[in-house]
Amino acid sequence: MSIELITLILFGTLIILLALGLPLAYVLGGVGTVGCFLLWGDKGLYLVVSQAWNAMGKFTLLAIPLFIFMAMILERSGVADDLYTMMHRWMGPVPGGLAIGTVIICAIFAAMSGISGAATVSMGVIALPQMLKRGYDKTIALGCISGGGALGILIPPSVPMILYATLTGESIGGLFAGGILPGIFLASLFIVYIGLRSFLQPKLAPTLPKEERASWQEKMLSLRSIALPGMIIIMVLGSIYAGICTATEAAALGSLGSIISAAVYRKLNWTLIKETCIRTAALSAMIIWILIGAYSFTALYTGIGAHELMEHIMLSIPGGKWAILITMQIIFFILGCILDPVGIIMICTPVFVPVIKSLGFDPLWFGVLFIMNMEMGYLTPPFGFNLFYMKAIAPEGVTMTDIYRSIVPFVALQGLALAIVIIFPQIALYLPNLVAK
Repeated sequence: MSIELITLILFGTLIILLALGLPLAYVLGGVGTVGCFLLWGDKGLYLVVSQAWNAMGKFTLLAIPLFIFMAMILERSGVADDLYTMMHRWMGPVPGGLAIGTVIICAIFAAMSGISGAATVSMGVIALPQMLKRGYDKTIALGCISGGGALGILIPPSVPMILYATLTGESIGGLFAGGILPGIFLASLFIVYIGLRSFLQPKLAPTLPKEERASWQEKMLSLRSIALPGMIIIMVLGSIYAGICTATEAAALGSLGSIISAAVYRKLNWTLIKETCIRTAALSAMIIWILIGAYSFTALYTGIGAHELMEHIMLSIPGGKWAILITMQIIFFILGCILDPVGIIMICTPVFVPVIKSLGFDPLWFGVLFIMNMEMGYLTPPFGFNLFYMKAIAPEGVTMTDIYRSIVPFVALQGLALAIVIIFPQIALYLPNLVAK
């Protein structure tokens, strides 16, 4: 049987099983295991087991449950409430100020948590009712939370970055550094868009009435809310870039920082720890099983030499290496509409990264582009995670159509940021190169 036919059967089976609604971990693991057995018998099964064993022995994977645990604690610790109060006092008099403040808080949460859900859920519960109560248009209120929450996988620490680094062998610290400037740039685009639109159309996001505005004393006192988030960000990112800790050790420090935050806000109790551990275990187990399935599939994929075939196909795309890169980004965007971003990383990384390296592109820069595209996947229907988060916590009267309409400008801004980072790679590479010196 030719490699071409095997590849067609392989990816055709993946598509059919995923379309039937089977879990991604079962699809990847099942196709990989059955394929290895049919092609190589008992030796094929040994190959699958050895790949999974090697994957689970990677120290960097410990960072995933630790960052998830940190995010879950922070989500319920009260940090978000104080941050929003601070932004409410400082940004309330500005047109669109509450929405701008919400994006800033989401960016701060992104620098503490590593996942998208923490900021989306927290701001959806805290900020959304306040904005709607003060006459904010639904598209602005919903969009700023969904878009801002998606920053959680781009601004480090980032769980998807850890997965990408694990599969490709890239430096986690380098990827974290590479995500900082693109993340700040994208958050700035969101803020500029909200500010300009609110200035041109004041009815969409009115300022706070004068009687509700805070005094300067209240504003200055509210700045205390930055202390704990700042401590956690320094503990996590500062320890990595200073060379004191690995990403895994920094994740442990971040978890400690989140527990301290919960204790300061008097939210730390056994119920919180128990529920957080259960949620962390469930989410971590899902990611790890997907990872095991991905390694099983990769063992089959590389064993039959299909990576060479896919590399040949990609390299035959007319228009040169930039056309190939753009084609990959389009594929990622389409997959982001129908698949879990974690699954896309598992499926596409072994296919595309060897091609990127052969074309002479920096794989770390490509990793940042990959994550930026996956960030769009959190907002694009029908599979976008943040859309479901928003629907679950939105008050009555907010429909799925409202949520879909709200994310359109933010997805467009994500696409613009992606294009700019493609055109100017140093936006993603400046800090990694600086850290490496």
